[in-house]
Amino acid sequence: MALTLPMADAATTVGSPALNIGIFAAFVVVTLVIVIRVAAGKKTAEQYYTAAGAFNGRQNGIAIAGDYLSAASFLGIAGAIALQGYDGFLYSIGFLVAWLVALLLVAELLRNTGRFTMADVLSYRLKQRPVRIATAISVIAVSFFYLLAQMAGAGGLVSLLLGISGELAQDLVIAIVGIIMIAYVLIGGMKGTTWVQIIKALLLIAGTFVITVWVLGKYSFNISSLFQAAADNSPKAGEKLFEPGLKYGKNLTTKIDFISLSMALVLGTAGLPHVLQRFYTVPTSKQARKSVEWAIWLIGGFYLLTLVVGYGAAALVGPTAINAAPGKANAAAPLLAYELGGSVLLGIISGVAFATILAVVAGLTITTSATFAHDLYKEVFKRGSGSQEQEVRVARIAAIVIGIVAIVGGIFAKSQNIAFLVALAFAVAASANLPTILYSLFWKGFNTRGALFSIYGGLISAIGLIIFSPVVSGKPPLEPGGPSQSMIQNTAIDFHWFPLDNPGLVSIPLAFFLGWLGSVTSKEHNAAKYAEMEVRSLTGHGVGEAIDH
Repeated sequence: MALTLPMADAATTVGSPALNIGIFAAFVVVTLVIVIRVAAGKKTAEQYYTAAGAFNGRQNGIAIAGDYLSAASFLGIAGAIALQGYDGFLYSIGFLVAWLVALLLVAELLRNTGRFTMADVLSYRLKQRPVRIATAISVIAVSFFYLLAQMAGAGGLVSLLLGISGELAQDLVIAIVGIIMIAYVLIGGMKGTTWVQIIKALLLIAGTFVITVWVLGKYSFNISSLFQAAADNSPKAGEKLFEPGLKYGKNLTTKIDFISLSMALVLGTAGLPHVLQRFYTVPTSKQARKSVEWAIWLIGGFYLLTLVVGYGAAALVGPTAINAAPGKANAAAPLLAYELGGSVLLGIISGVAFATILAVVAGLTITTSATFAHDLYKEVFKRGSGSQEQEVRVARIAAIVIGIVAIVGGIFAKSQNIAFLVALAFAVAASANLPTILYSLFWKGFNTRGALFSIYGGLISAIGLIIFSPVVSGKPPLEPGGPSQSMIQNTAIDFHWFPLDNPGLVSIPLAFFLGWLGSVTSKEHNAAKYAEMEVRSLTGHGVGEAIDH
């Protein structure tokens, strides 16, 4: 879910900033009240990390949709469709197909095998300490880059919708988001965070549905008329909005780059730690499978709605007005809301978009704090001997530290191209996490060396190739804010040697290969432990038991 919410260069806004702020505040107050009522008080580790499996499949599926549908799914994809047509909609297809991988290969088996975190699964039949440390590093890397992008995006979103241009004001917005996020996690744990995500998902889908019906109503519910209006109002793109190649072009490198990005998006979802941890918030593997089924329907339906929203923005707002607005493509959906319903609808939609960021960062924070407390503090440093009270206390402290780091990182990253941060998160998840998960669940010969090779190899190759890719180390574009904008601003330095924007095409197969290579070159065998894990993954027997060290 590539998050591209650039900062506004001037205090330019549409609608009523006071109304937007009021809706933001109302959402925060209402959700905090709900969190306090349903989840405040002392918690065990199981309650803090997984809500003690208190949610059914339908509730968890809605929460998964809330975790997965970030503001970029609404603002970014709608804008991409408005300006790039077919190529923009390919993002939606990739994000939806990714859930089939999660459903068929990961959800049920992961729920049966683990207790709290992804490391519970990966270290189950391997050496605990090195595998937990490697997994924790990978989880923290994925979560950090995803969290950093969301925090920086919060400043950009509010700048776009409220016309805030001062550095101090933007920094204050990021700090407020971080403080609210910490409050959600400290007060509510996983249970409170889940309810925030459920509310946010319902609001986001409902808001998008209203815009969709409104747009279709303007064209007598004739989708062909809408498409024709979009083509007529896009003089440069025209009919090309409905055929591939408008964004990615026709040359070989851009086609390969799209394949690489698609691999990262499709395979990365099944390795995102904050999504995987949601499978532990339901009581049974059947409910975990049902969660993914609900998530697929909700996410798939949402992305179909963005098709109408995107082409509706092209038809009613037009690419010229979109590109002239602060945030460019990301302004398409807010501008469409303003065109349809004026300040009121814009205020509602902008409030929903802001709510998505709060929900996503809360989910990322609790996942990362669980990794610190459960995997590192208890299982590595205390070797499984720490009490639950100590573990929860460490998790709360970790949440505060993570929140502070996210605030500082978001402030420093707010002027950078943050799209690459989310692409990096997906690439790392697909490279370091997914190969190790699949090998652990399905290959009897997999061992500790293979896990370490796979995790570290995928992590290092994904980050390394991103650093030397055009999106980080290439020349700045001639047009600031363009789709290939480099992190390096106001300089002609170009030291990239890797031609693709996303490393998935190289780093994912490499991680699978390294996992195989490490395993076949090691004498470690754990066939008996694999058989035990196989029974557990298929039946769920013993899932509540502590891991044997």
